[in-house]
Amino acid sequence: QVLLVESGGGLVLAGGSLRLSCAASGRTSSTYAMGWFRQSPGREREFLTAIGRSGGRTYYADSVKGRFTISRDNAKNTVYLQMNSLKPEDTAVYYCAATNRVDWNSAPSLHTAFNYWGQGTQVTVSS
Repeated sequence: QVLLVESGGGLVLAGGSLRLSCAASGRTSSTYAMGWFRQSPGREREFLTAIGRSGGRTYYADSVKGRFTISRDNAKNTVYLQMNSLKPEDTAVYYCAATNRVDWNSAPSLHTAFNYWGQGTQVTVSS
């Protein structure tokens, strides 16, 4: 029903910034709440942030609150993750996700709340 493609990952020095994009196709992005997760080798997928269908509700993990900002542009069918003050421990593959489940925000940090996933984009932060 929806295809998600992340872009914008790369190599950045500690303290730097990156903006990730996730383009949605197949259905209008306004149909879905969106989220960002990350995963490092040997670790479980970690919730970062999520945003409601209209953009009025946002959720952030404590680890990124104040540094990362999620936003969406439904006219462009795109969700963004602005990442500032990056740290080496932010190094991971970053995934965008979408859900059309009406109760998704009862537990937005759970990856099982999301039923569509992008392919991921690598972010590497060096010091």
